[in-house]
Amino acid sequence: MAERKENSLSLRLRARELLKQYWGYDSFRPLQEDIVVNAAEGRDALALLPTGGGKSVCFQIPALMRDGICLVISPLIALMKDQVENLQKRGLEAEALFSGMSFGEQENLLDRAVEGTIKFLYVSPERLRNKNFLERLKHIKVGLLAVDEAHCVSQWGYDFRPPYLQIAEIRPLIDRVSASPAAVSASPAVASSAAAASPAVASGSVPLLALTATATPNVVKDILHQLKIKPEKVFQKSFYRDNLTYYVIHDEDKRGRLLRIVGKIKGCGIVYVRNRRKTEEIAIFLKKNGFSAEAYHAGLTAAIRSRRQNDWINDKTQIIVATNAFGMGIDKPDVRFVIHLDVPETLEAYFQEAGRGGRDGKRSFALLLYHPSDKKSLEDNFRTSYPTIEFLYTVYNALFNNYQIPVGSGEGVTEAFSLQEFCTMYRLRAPETMSALGFLSRAGFIIVSDNMRNKSKIHVPVAHEALYKFSVDVPRYENIIQTILRLYGGAVFSWYVDVSEQDIAVRSGLSKEETIEQLKFLQKRNIIDYEQTEKGATVSFLRDRIEIEKEFLLPKTLRQQTKNAADKLEQSIDYASSEHLCRSVCLLRYFGEENAKKCGVCDVCLAASEKVLTEKEYKEIVKTILPAVREKNLDIRQVADMFIQFSEKKIALAWRRMLDEKVI
Repeated sequence: MAERKENSLSLRLRARELLKQYWGYDSFRPLQEDIVVNAAEGRDALALLPTGGGKSVCFQIPALMRDGICLVISPLIALMKDQVENLQKRGLEAEALFSGMSFGEQENLLDRAVEGTIKFLYVSPERLRNKNFLERLKHIKVGLLAVDEAHCVSQWGYDFRPPYLQIAEIRPLIDRVSASPAAVSASPAVASSAAAASPAVASGSVPLLALTATATPNVVKDILHQLKIKPEKVFQKSFYRDNLTYYVIHDEDKRGRLLRIVGKIKGCGIVYVRNRRKTEEIAIFLKKNGFSAEAYHAGLTAAIRSRRQNDWINDKTQIIVATNAFGMGIDKPDVRFVIHLDVPETLEAYFQEAGRGGRDGKRSFALLLYHPSDKKSLEDNFRTSYPTIEFLYTVYNALFNNYQIPVGSGEGVTEAFSLQEFCTMYRLRAPETMSALGFLSRAGFIIVSDNMRNKSKIHVPVAHEALYKFSVDVPRYENIIQTILRLYGGAVFSWYVDVSEQDIAVRSGLSKEETIEQLKFLQKRNIIDYEQTEKGATVSFLRDRIEIEKEFLLPKTLRQQTKNAADKLEQSIDYASSEHLCRSVCLLRYFGEENAKKCGVCDVCLAASEKVLTEKEYKEIVKTILPAVREKNLDIRQVADMFIQFSEKKIALAWRRMLDEKVI
């Protein structure tokens, strides 16, 4: 027992050294160190930490303390790339293996993994079904298996990914070449540390560390079962955030309310909306009203997304208006507000997105704007998002037929893909087809590249007069300018519009090459902003074609996911429409914290206290606002906007009394 305590202490000291050496921190956040030591000692665990709780460090540091590679299962390519880039910046050998890489690139990376010259290897769960990868995995020395976004393993989770079920099946495979008990990894990035100061770690089977920020009690139980975590060790930090205030605001005029909110709360923030077009519209609306804002969604080119994200992170832009494509892997600590103009489809998604506020520990606000009409909109969207099993079969078969791939073939094939051409060819509606492709992707049959719907984009930043003057001064480009305006209208002056170089070429009488050349010239002269799409979309087939009607898992999985999604949607609507239970208590109970206490600062808690105005509060409000009211002849709305130290309800109560007593 004494020896074990001594070993644990030595591991803690070593973990702190690595934290300081590579991350620059002197100490861990609560619970992080216990998770790190548990993994370093070679034991399985599930770690539940809130968004911004530092999950990645919990597997990255014990990986440095164990011999062999850390194999990380992660569901999103963007998230993988972000973590790999961060590790590489710290001088650590990290790589990601994903479907967009050529066969040669993949083979070269796997060779390095077998040789042990990289320390962190990120792969998607779909990779675990790839025969070549599984064969190579038999020769890779794995020291730690990390499962990020572990809620995806559960059919009760909000983003169930069937390929996650393969994780437990590969454990015996990697145990055969399990890391030997060594003090420190042989990775060059770590070998420079004082190996002699590090204690030996446990040998035997490779430990598995699963991590997530969102898991209900049912999901926790399912994760432990599906990943075969033994013993069933769970590290769970309370999801309560004392610096994050939740509000639900019932208002039909959401845009007007949005302006008042961002006018009151100083600092940067995120505004979440449901679709891409709305991100552009709200960003333009905010800019027209004097705020610094930009739109962000998956339909933008990678260059635009990167630029806008960096401008927001570096405080060049105050507000980013985004779909849920924004936020994963972005750790900006000083986000003062997160506003949802549309109700998210699950409380897990809302909790994760809202949790991006206030990671620096300072007061931040998570505000959800709701109107009863939102319910119908959500239900309509739900019907589009979950295809029937018959439609799923249709899309699956059409996809293989499109590339003339017979039953028993297809694994590893990657082809160019156009959603528009595919839907036209097989007479399919694009929204439902998108949903079916998404399901097939989550189920591990295919991967469609992120830029599936991406097109080149044009925005005209100059005024109409300046554009006309340029076309007169440089008549060679008048034709293409007029063609752009005829094809896309005045929208190009407001935001980035999807364009087709081929369409512009046909209408202008130019070749496609000449069209691109002239567009690039106009870009250099700052007459237009032209973002040329990097490359066409692709579809990668991860499994051989099957006679899908005989595949039992598919309809069963779809029915289960549809039912789960319907239940979660109802709970999300209940949260938004309820006015009786503390918001924090409601969210925490959803995640299994039954003894959660009222926060005292959400809209529900404040409503109870704001029904009464004390004499002291009344006198303070009158003393503060009366001089301005008399001097500037303000109405109650202007007073509420000007004196943000008082709640609108308190001001309304004071205003009514001031009128009754003829003070105003």
